[in-house]
Amino acid sequence: MLPLTEPAIRAAFVNCTKGEARRLAVPKDLAERPWGDLDFFGWRDPAAAERAYLVAESGTGLVGVALRVAPQTGRVRRSMCSLCLTTHTGDGVSLMTARKAGRSGRQGDSVGAYLCTDLACSLYLRGKKDAGRRLDETITLAEKIERTDAALAAFLRRVMD
Repeated sequence: MLPLTEPAIRAAFVNCTKGEARRLAVPKDLAERPWGDLDFFGWRDPAAAERAYLVAESGTGLVGVALRVAPQTGRVRRSMCSLCLTTHTGDGVSLMTARKAGRSGRQGDSVGAYLCTDLACSLYLRGKKDAGRRLDETITLAEKIERTDAALAAFLRRVMD
């Protein structure tokens, strides 16, 4: 992924108002992010545990999505991220919902997916960050990245439909 700027990030959001995008908490350490290892840029809001954000490149430019993180149940379990297929124990995977873009989102429609709670899927795929377990697979890293990109694109399409 190419490095992103704060204005580009704020302009990319499709499921919130311009005012909401202006007020959301963008990380201040953008220059220090491992952009070359990222397939998308995701982060949690440090001031609000129930908020997360994701920005990805698409065929039409950047697409940003504001997410709500479901509260954790507190029970120990193993869950799998629907994007990168990394399994985590405990609260390593969370249900995240996105209000749909446009009229249907204003009427309350949303879509959800189980995602790595820290949104570090790209780093788990590449072995740059350790988590529970990765599936033993015979496909290449490029194929894993392609699969993750396809899953993310499908989620974003559902948000924008």
